[in-house]
Amino acid sequence: MKVLQFTIPVPHDKSVIAEKVCLPYHYPYLHRHKEIQLTWIQQGEGTLIAGNNMHDYSAGDLFLIGANLPHVFKSNPEYFVPNSNKQIEALTIFFNPEGALAPLFSLPELKPSLIFMQQHQQGFKVPHSVVDKVSQIMIALQKASGPDQLIQFFHLLKGLTNIKTKLDPLSTYGNLPGITENEGIRIGNIYNYIMQHYSEPITLEDVAKVAYMTPESFCRYFKKHTGHTFISFLNEIRINEACKKLIAHKFESINTVAYKCGFKSITNFNRVFKCVIGNSPRGYLDSYNNNLISLNRAAS
Repeated sequence: MKVLQFTIPVPHDKSVIAEKVCLPYHYPYLHRHKEIQLTWIQQGEGTLIAGNNMHDYSAGDLFLIGANLPHVFKSNPEYFVPNSNKQIEALTIFFNPEGALAPLFSLPELKPSLIFMQQHQQGFKVPHSVVDKVSQIMIALQKASGPDQLIQFFHLLKGLTNIKTKLDPLSTYGNLPGITENEGIRIGNIYNYIMQHYSEPITLEDVAKVAYMTPESFCRYFKKHTGHTFISFLNEIRINEACKKLIAHKFESINTVAYKCGFKSITNFNRVFKCVIGNSPRGYLDSYNNNLISLNRAAS
């Protein structure tokens, strides 16, 4: 089966692509491409799905996404409401060490950078301690042209390669099967449906209909292409949203958050929360508040 890559437009006079987007929401379908992608979120909130894992994102976050890693920046549901006046803003750098830049990456001086990229093919979130430095280089690269843009690219590689903090991969499933264009749209539609209806009762039959499959076929298909069962993915979406609501302090009680996120049983909510997060809802909230107090004290 031929894998249709998402094609990044490459001008004939550039080997590094800088793309600034200001849109109502991010491209909503799961996709992959041969270029390594470095995306700095300047405005907007949502969930990054990369391989088999999910990560919250908000303004100021910076992610490196490895070549051919299936991913989608899924804007929060409110961004899809007509006339919401909400907008996302992001700056992305695309580059392919095996394409036009291959001769440069074959130089001994760039060997550390090439090894770094090979070691992080599953991507990572750039530590906040270096986001300011790296994002400023990205801005300079976007504004530059000709040889000056390539010089900024060298600075960017150096800034990434010099990161000393332990970097956790965005995806832990290894190599997911190739995603065709039609499969990317189908899985994107499945993700969209689940993320828009997670607070409601969702059955296997409901989501299988979205994919135009029988429940049995859907289970096999979803597991093959995401590394998740339907239930595990739905639970992670619900717990992910529960975490956002807990730390936002917009609800009167943990029980209310559980019901708002689609759980009908508090016992089940607590069990699933502990399984996904490794802590109880109360423990998670207390830990977050304590860390916030510590940060405020350190800043004062």
